Order: sequence, then structure tokens, then C-alpha cells
Amino acid sequence: MNWSAAAAVLLGVAVGLGAFGAHGLKGRLDDYSMGVYEKAVLYHFFHALGLLIVSILPRLGAISQSAGTWICSLLLAGILLFSGSLYVLALSGIRALGAVTPLGGLAFLAAWFLLAFRLMRSA
Repeated sequence: MNWSAAAAVLLGVAVGLGAFGAHGLKGRLDDYSMGVYEKAVLYHFFHALGLLIVSILPRLGAISQSAGTWICSLLLAGILLFSGSLYVLALSGIRALGAVTPLGGLAFLAAWFLLAFRLMRSA
């Protein structure tokens, strides 16, 4: 997979969803739901940016291609599970989706700790 291209697409989607939230959802969601939606956009954006950065590290020789693939896969899973569940929760009000969100958080944590471990091993 071309992780840099995937990151670029995810960054564009984050900008679009952020603009949609700010302009299209203003006044349509209660404060709680708007806060959930904004949190989804924030984590989506930061982790898509992280995905872009991590995707470049194997080309620089900082981590192996295999490690980069694992880390990028975890970041993508985190975006889909964490932010995705929050987007749907905010828009639908289905609280049961909140049970999926921590799985995305765990994927984010695993990605960043795996990156730290791989960077320490390569130093």
C-alpha cells in the first residue's frame, strides 16, 4: 500500500469533515455531539499526519519497511475505529458505538509505542 498517498487522502478527508462539522452541522447537533464530532476530527487529523510522517521513515532508513507497514496499519485502524466510531456516534446518537472507540485508542497507542520501540532499536 502507498501509505503516503493514503495519509494524504485521510488528511484531505479530515479537512473536509472538519469543514462540514463547522458549517454543515452547526446548530444541528447539541453541544455534547458537537464536542464528540470535533474530537473525532482532531484525532483523525493528528493521526493522519502521523501516518504521513511514519510512511516516510522507511525511506529515510529510520525504521524497516515491515515496521513502517505495521505502524501505518495500526494508525489507519485507529483512525477508522476511534474517529469513525465518534463520527457515527455524534451523527446518530447511538451510544453503543462508544464501545468501539477504545479499540481505536488501543490501535493508536500500539502504533506509537511500536514506533518508539523500533526507533530505539535502530539507534
